[in-house]
Amino acid sequence: MKIDQSKIKKTETVGDNHVGTCTDTPLRADAFVLSQEEKIERIAENFADIIHTLGLDLKDDSLSGTPLRVAKMYVQEIFGGLLPENEPEVSLFENVYNYKDMLVEKNIEMYSTCEHHFVPIVGVAHVAYFSANNKVIGLSKINRIVQHFAKRPQVQERLTVQIVKKLQEVLQSEDVACVIDAKHLCVSSRGIKDTKSTTITGVYKGKFNDPAVKEEFLRHVSLDMKIDF
Repeated sequence: MKIDQSKIKKTETVGDNHVGTCTDTPLRADAFVLSQEEKIERIAENFADIIHTLGLDLKDDSLSGTPLRVAKMYVQEIFGGLLPENEPEVSLFENVYNYKDMLVEKNIEMYSTCEHHFVPIVGVAHVAYFSANNKVIGLSKINRIVQHFAKRPQVQERLTVQIVKKLQEVLQSEDVACVIDAKHLCVSSRGIKDTKSTTITGVYKGKFNDPAVKEEFLRHVSLDMKIDF
């Protein structure tokens, strides 16, 4: 596929600036026409071309299986969150303890991929909510929701929004918050090559817009973040 020269010029203008265009993953209308097997076959062929273009010898035992391994990894693992059938099924349970306070799940391990350079984003997500309609969600389901949206080419801001929106939908509650603290390898392994910095994004909805509630949440997740009231 030939690359539009106008897109190349736009990319050079934007440079390494961190940009996102929407809160939904930008999928084409025909994103799911091909089967998983067909996608793996096409990606393997194209990745073999990349390896060849770099000047590497695909006849070498170490490299010969790399195109297929990469293709399977992309479709079935690190970008598995693109597939609708992989969206986690989430059940709610009766809040039998009548627990009305904030529930926080912190330090959820998160591995995603920067959509600008296709290198890893590694970090943790902290999620909190208040029970609505006397319903609660299984704790492991929160992890699954985080991981589902992380397993896509992502922008951290979008990922944070998607997690909150999904939990609001499942819980039928506005009172949801999420903070992500992550290291971007596009920053640490290339470009500026800053290996120390991390990026923090937060989305606070419903009760979490109350400064006292937000402060309590951030205290629970031990983030030293100044809140401007």
